[in-house]
Amino acid sequence: MAHHTAGRIADAAALYARVLRRAPEDGNAHNLAGIAARQMGDMAAALEHGARAVAANPDSGIFHANFGATLAEAGRLPHAVQAFRRALVTRPDDAVTLRNLGQALTTMGDTDAAMAPLARAAELAPDAPEPQLAIAHACRDAGDAAGAIRAARAALARSGAQPGLADQARFLLAALGEAPAPDRAPAGYVRDLFDQYAPRFDAELTGRLGYATPGELAALLDEAGVPAARGLEVLDLGCGTGLSGLPLTRFAARLTGLDLSPRMLASAKARGIYDALAEADLLAWLPTQPARFDLIVAADVLNYLGDLAPAFATIGMALRPGGHAGFSIETGDALPFALGEGMRYRHAPAHVRSLLAAAGLTLVAERDAVLRQEKGGPVEGRLFVVRR
Repeated sequence: MAHHTAGRIADAAALYARVLRRAPEDGNAHNLAGIAARQMGDMAAALEHGARAVAANPDSGIFHANFGATLAEAGRLPHAVQAFRRALVTRPDDAVTLRNLGQALTTMGDTDAAMAPLARAAELAPDAPEPQLAIAHACRDAGDAAGAIRAARAALARSGAQPGLADQARFLLAALGEAPAPDRAPAGYVRDLFDQYAPRFDAELTGRLGYATPGELAALLDEAGVPAARGLEVLDLGCGTGLSGLPLTRFAARLTGLDLSPRMLASAKARGIYDALAEADLLAWLPTQPARFDLIVAADVLNYLGDLAPAFATIGMALRPGGHAGFSIETGDALPFALGEGMRYRHAPAHVRSLLAAAGLTLVAERDAVLRQEKGGPVEGRLFVVRR
């Protein structure tokens, strides 16, 4: 536990494992080992340890609370809600568990049920920004823009020495039209968003959201004459879990993935399709790779950037002469860009074309596409292929 508290998670996990070899049914050791496994991104081990902890001590509210957090992160939201409610039987004033319950219900789309535990969490922790930020997101999802604005402002006022939470609150206010839109989404927000999303990313996108952008981009690359003969140095920009890399393998002699989220990268590594993976911000990393790639593909990545000029400049730097890039945007009419309530940027295709020309990238092919479904309707976008 001393290692764990000091952030030496792997050392702590090794010692928990030694405890469990001597006392295989020790609920406390399973609980702590589960937390460590979750922090290291090993969700299978985290779920197993959490289940064994609550089986060993079914009356422990803290064990149920921690198991619920693991279930929620793994995307098993109905089971997470059950675990949080079990925890609250013996710990009714646990503000963190109340907030976790409200966030799980919000993610499930039940914002009406989410409001009571979130409000109670805010009452119990009046100086904490986290419950207010959770209320803001729940209100936004429920269509209550005024409530979302009030809660986001409250979160910002309470963020104090937590700049990451302050950035999230400001970004939400910008998405709600209450602050100027920044040039890009905060990197910490994007990393945390996709770290939390990683365990359920593939199932949700390909199932409920009908996501098909990577395959459609690959088809447009074919139409543009990019050779699919496994002969190219390819970069999957914002590779996520590797879902976007699957249709790129037929182009690649060597496939590299880049992403901000370590948990997304862990899932991408498990696919076994990448020759190399890097955890970095694209605007910082691409300039370190001059003229390296024959093909760079960014599927649903640039919608987290407002000003696309730096991205196009760095993509151009990282392409070899004659190399190609393919990418998607969410479309809109505002210039130079607009930040939507979905907290992603929309870009006008005509403005994108002018930025490409300024970056020395020649447009080869483009077409409209439905990028995904969201709240029962299509997310309209456009696909581009350019050449350096």
